[in-house]
Amino acid sequence: MKDVNKILDKLEEIYPDAHCELEHTTAFELLIATILSAQCTDVRVNMVTRELFKKYNKPEDFVNLSEEEIMEEIKTCGLYKSKGKKIKATSEMICRDYSGEVPDTLEELTKLPGVGRKTADVVLSNAFNKDAIAVDTHVFRVSNRIGIVHTKTPEKTEFALMDVIPKHRWSHSHHVLIFHGRRMCKARKPECELCPIKDDCNFYQGKE
Repeated sequence: MKDVNKILDKLEEIYPDAHCELEHTTAFELLIATILSAQCTDVRVNMVTRELFKKYNKPEDFVNLSEEEIMEEIKTCGLYKSKGKKIKATSEMICRDYSGEVPDTLEELTKLPGVGRKTADVVLSNAFNKDAIAVDTHVFRVSNRIGIVHTKTPEKTEFALMDVIPKHRWSHSHHVLIFHGRRMCKARKPECELCPIKDDCNFYQGKE
């Protein structure tokens, strides 16, 4: 059984500034940025949203645009056609059903078009300061490599992590796991020899 708190303590020492790297000033901006981040880097999303949010940063702004106009604004993010449709539909639903305000519960957020658990968890933890674990490719890879969990899908990873990580650490833990995945525990060439938690890691020890 892994000492998860000890592992998280070490990661927090390395990444004391771990945080959401999607730039935003409101819950709605974060929601849109997270939708755009699917199969796209945060760096690219931030390049797009810096210009996008100067012109459009409220649900009603996107309601008044056509899908094609939204697609033109976000086309460098990849998958821009489906993302454009989701942004338009989500904005319409927020205006129609939630008085223009982003809902602050998992149940309501996941009713929005294009919003799955990961996107909802990002918004809950970063915009509303609620305890949540957003499992992206980095959290999925790193937590399974280390051996904190042994799961086959991101959704199962989320529930497994919720079982082994104390609730008050949920939100920050996914940030340190993401930072570790981006900076050291990379998908193709993990920097295992430099890793401060290699002695706690199944992947390094050949147990994965």
